[in-house]
Amino acid sequence: MPKPPLNHGRLSELESSYTYLRQFTPNVLAAIDFQGGPGTAELMKAVAVLKEMNRLGGHKVPAEAPSGFVPAKYADYLAKARKSGEDTAYRHFWELCVILCLRDGLRSGDVFVPGSRRYADPASYLYTPEQWAPRRGEYCRLVGKPPHAAEALEQGKEELHAALEELEQTLAGATPDDTGRVRLDEDEHLVVPPLSAEDVPAEAKALKEELAGMLPFARIASLLIELDARTHFLDCFTHAGGRKLSTSVETKRNILAVLIAMSTNLGLARMSEACGVSYDVLAWTMEWYVREETLREANTVIVDHHYQLGLAKVFGGGTMSSSDGQRFPVRGKTVTGRTMVIHGGQVLSTYTHVSDQWSTYGTKIIVPTAREAHFVLDDFLGNATDLPIAEHATDSHGATIINFALFDLVGKALTPRLRDLTRVTLVRDDTPTEIAKRYPHAGPLLGARWNEDLIADCWPDLLRMAGSLKYGQATASLIVGKWSAASRQNTLAAALKEWGMLRRTVHLAKYLSDPAFMRRLRPVEGRLAMRRFQGLRAQGLARPSWTRIDGLVKERFLVRPCVRRMSGPAVVEARPSCRGPASASGSLSAALTRGCFTLDRPGGLAVAAVDVVADPVASRRGGS
Repeated sequence: MPKPPLNHGRLSELESSYTYLRQFTPNVLAAIDFQGGPGTAELMKAVAVLKEMNRLGGHKVPAEAPSGFVPAKYADYLAKARKSGEDTAYRHFWELCVILCLRDGLRSGDVFVPGSRRYADPASYLYTPEQWAPRRGEYCRLVGKPPHAAEALEQGKEELHAALEELEQTLAGATPDDTGRVRLDEDEHLVVPPLSAEDVPAEAKALKEELAGMLPFARIASLLIELDARTHFLDCFTHAGGRKLSTSVETKRNILAVLIAMSTNLGLARMSEACGVSYDVLAWTMEWYVREETLREANTVIVDHHYQLGLAKVFGGGTMSSSDGQRFPVRGKTVTGRTMVIHGGQVLSTYTHVSDQWSTYGTKIIVPTAREAHFVLDDFLGNATDLPIAEHATDSHGATIINFALFDLVGKALTPRLRDLTRVTLVRDDTPTEIAKRYPHAGPLLGARWNEDLIADCWPDLLRMAGSLKYGQATASLIVGKWSAASRQNTLAAALKEWGMLRRTVHLAKYLSDPAFMRRLRPVEGRLAMRRFQGLRAQGLARPSWTRIDGLVKERFLVRPCVRRMSGPAVVEARPSCRGPASASGSLSAALTRGCFTLDRPGGLAVAAVDVVADPVASRRGGS
């Protein structure tokens, strides 16, 4: 029986569409000036050969045409076609390989297009060496990194060996029968047991229920009014036309109605029925006042106020945060949503950053098929609040060796909870024999050698890259995405991954040797689980609408309520009926002007509504 191809016949399936691809690929190659970076010489030579064949109308691939760029998973197709003398099949497979490798090169940045914004040379996103020189000393003092490679390597080795010594003591003190501890089994394999549940006394549970029962019941509208009296966050919602006039009471009422309608999935139509304000007025208010920049500014004001509260210090000091993504169903035309079979239709993703005080300081709508790890640094570095965040945690989806490296290079710490720890590659700085002598138990777990020479050669460029992110010269998600997909020939990407492997080894060694450190990350899992629960509880069907402000086409997602999945007093109070008797504080419209309850725990306002700046060309397909 013949051995199946490594890519399960994918190239054969593409070959059936060869005629369709030929309708436009010759024009694309002739019109666009593709240029390659390090390690793409053969690919760019192949592109030049293909362009010449298209110009002359040739049908047979020249004998001198390169094929070294072809991935191993596709090489069998070309070898079989050449061996059998099928020139037509070889031409099809070779041309498809050129197109596929060109596409992958554009995604990773190994191939770029001068003058393009999305596919520019990755080096153009960073500070030039001349721009970076006067900033280098200040940046190194700011993040606590040495400017010279020798000092950086020595510092990294000290941290590595300090963490490995702690891990060695932990493994040496545990026997294969210690089921509750990190240990090595009889076959010298690492065993990481799950954390045992904390024993909460019955008195503590009773006190918790008693305190929860003492909290007053308050209407959402009243809470927001009290919050505005303390923080004046409604002043952040300015008119998109640029007018700086004072906001009237009616306008504030309308803004609060829009925020409640969108944050509770009620929708503007039902909010209009509930509060007596016409739908047109609410839609106009959302269009001109509730925008991405005003929401971010208002949320920053609320988070800063929350950080100053004494009660917030009970939950955390504001020095740690976590992030996770959620997916929501969406219908209609959208440039952000994608159809995913696992979710039963079209969905979009939101990526949210939450502090250890349970305040949301960043929310971003992303394409659901994109990797979440690319967006971890965006709102973390763009944090405009007073939170002194120095440490960030994610799940396995947000932790990559690129993120480990960049977090350390910007002076912060990435401390995720990773799954399948026994499969993670740890690094050493010496030969296996020497490491095994120094660490008899932990040494055999270190499976790869750390490339110090590569980091030493690229250390100035690594600092320049991190400084470009720290000072806002480049977008973190763009840099992480490009360098994560870069080929092995990209020296800077390889050095970044080497530094990331070192930082990941240090983190995991500390994590495995310190049970207190493990338990400290457990509340992070609680915050991430709460975000997922809220997404399921308030899950609705989002539909995009389109608007144009200041020449930018924006996509706004309006969420329709899913009544059977909405429960709890907060949601019920946010949906009063106009047909029922008047409450103690009147209708919702009256409640928006007469609130008297104090606010003990400010709620999250950041996800009330979010605008996404879309590509104006692509957005025309969805209307305006």
